[in-house]
Amino acid sequence: MSKTREVLLNPIFNDNPIALQILGICSALAVTSNLYVTLIMCVALTSVVSLSNLFVSIIRHHIPTNVRMIIQMTIVASLVILVDELLKAYDYESSKTLSVFVGLIITNCIVMGRAEGFAMQNSPWPSFLDGLGNGIGYSLILIIVATIREFFGSGSFFGYEILVLVQNGGWYPGNNFALLPLSSFFIIGVFIWLLRSWKTGQIEEPEYRIARNNLETKEVKPRI
Repeated sequence: MSKTREVLLNPIFNDNPIALQILGICSALAVTSNLYVTLIMCVALTSVVSLSNLFVSIIRHHIPTNVRMIIQMTIVASLVILVDELLKAYDYESSKTLSVFVGLIITNCIVMGRAEGFAMQNSPWPSFLDGLGNGIGYSLILIIVATIREFFGSGSFFGYEILVLVQNGGWYPGNNFALLPLSSFFIIGVFIWLLRSWKTGQIEEPEYRIARNNLETKEVKPRI
């Protein structure tokens, strides 16, 4: 039970795919100006990474090594197409807003990385939980970024106006910078700083120290 909990919860804070592994940044920049659209993207990616991990793990003993990446990509692509078609059928407006970014889940490093790095070496249930945990960890960052950007950029939360904009007869002028993709970099950077201030073990050792330690531990060969 403890191992199951660790597989599910570890990607949320200890090994977050965005905050620690720096993966999935493109969607964090592109789809986080509106919280509703962000939630749809989060559900889409979490569904794909969880199910792709599950299916890859189920057939892992039957996948030839030299074509494993092609098979993984085929599974992921099939799931992405299914998610995209469901989205077009039930929420066409959001599908148009997300545009190509649902399709780009196929190339998302989180999805392929978990399929290759975890699902190929583990049984189906832990693999499914690993995908679910990484999807939740990814979603957590996107939701935080989208909430901040929508609130300060549009004065709204989940589409409901909280701060009445000037153009609507209110007092809030709106922060246009928050609506630009560049603002996501700053928000994610602050989140990473806060997370690593809390979990200091995630701070990488500076490269000059690593190089110095390697020099100090390097065996000195005697001269002939």
